[in-house]
Amino acid sequence: MKNFIFACFFGLTVGSAQADLKIFATVPEWGALAQEIGGGKVKLYTATTAFQDPHRIEAKPSLLAQARQANLVVAAGADLEIGWLPLVLRDSGNSGIQTGRPGYFEAANFVNRLEVPTTLDRAHGDVHAAGNPHTHLDPRNVLRVGEALTARMVELDAPNAAAYQAGYQAFAGKWQTAMARWEKEAAPLRGVPVLVHHSSFVYLSNWLGMKEVGMLEPKPGVEPSSGHLTSLLANQQTRPAKMVLRTAYNQDGPSQWIAGKASIPAVLLPYTVGGTAEAKDLFGLFDDSVQRLLKGLR
Repeated sequence: MKNFIFACFFGLTVGSAQADLKIFATVPEWGALAQEIGGGKVKLYTATTAFQDPHRIEAKPSLLAQARQANLVVAAGADLEIGWLPLVLRDSGNSGIQTGRPGYFEAANFVNRLEVPTTLDRAHGDVHAAGNPHTHLDPRNVLRVGEALTARMVELDAPNAAAYQAGYQAFAGKWQTAMARWEKEAAPLRGVPVLVHHSSFVYLSNWLGMKEVGMLEPKPGVEPSSGHLTSLLANQQTRPAKMVLRTAYNQDGPSQWIAGKASIPAVLLPYTVGGTAEAKDLFGLFDDSVQRLLKGLR
């Protein structure tokens, strides 16, 4: 009888230990935020790395297996994952994480999106109907998303509500202090004209006051061509950029070519957590981004 009671108690405790929130994050930045909030109360799986283009991911069986077990999908949204996430959701067989359910969360729904097109025309390239999806590169957006994500985690896992709320408050306090420091350090970047490989950095540029004066892609999602790069180089005579920016997953050839021809630095920014050795977490992401930009300016 004692063994039976012990077995029942053991089964209940194991069940409660396994009841922590299982999170499927589509991209490293929002996975890192969920981990900051949830700490040891969450089990995190991140579907992509900083060295993968989040627009172009294959819906592999390994992703389906992870989504099948998830309690919460945390996506960037604004159609960033439109090429693969709907397939993963559909084929996961997990009703709780479908669009419109509490187990599905899109970060872009909780911020003011930039570059929302007034008209949609595929001739303009890979334009996102809901606006630019790379919202995490404005740290003010990270706070907004964090508040909403905390509320969603509390809704899905009420027994750990206090832990999630405390986790967010601790993160937000450190984040606000760090933002003030980043803005002070980055003051020399205000008004600096830059070229970008893709429209990955519009929120970062908007926050820091940099001016994007050209994009290496002739249209969003279209690989740089020699003719377009040559035209950008000609534009340096009238609208000279001070540096050219790319992500860890962009090919470096186009930025290196124009940097060499224009005698400006080609700056690799981490873009997301893990994009450089220094960008180990969200704080490192912005620390390293600001320092790399300042170094490029010098």
